[in-house]
Amino acid sequence: MKKLTLFIATAMLLFVFIPIQLKAGTDTEPAAKATTETIEVTEVEVIEARLEEIKEMDKSELTSVEKRELRKEVRTLKSDLKTLGGGIYISVGGAILIVLILILLL
Repeated sequence: MKKLTLFIATAMLLFVFIPIQLKAGTDTEPAAKATTETIEVTEVEVIEARLEEIKEMDKSELTSVEKRELRKEVRTLKSDLKTLGGGIYISVGGAILIVLILILLL
């Protein structure tokens, strides 16, 4: 019985530490991510500036067709902001799994 527990504990430790060793030598992406982040930041600034410009615009002189086009443009700009904004999304199952792991570790 003691040997079985020892083998199971050893197997679990191997499964825990092997992914860390595999990732140790493959961190070559941060330089590429930095450039894409700066591009995304400038795109976000441009979109926000355009939204402010539309908000400050005098819309009383516009025709209904022009107003409709402005609304469509605002919708597309807001959807672009949502996609560029990113964020971290965790599913309910993932959150439950994280909580269970934390309970077991503490």
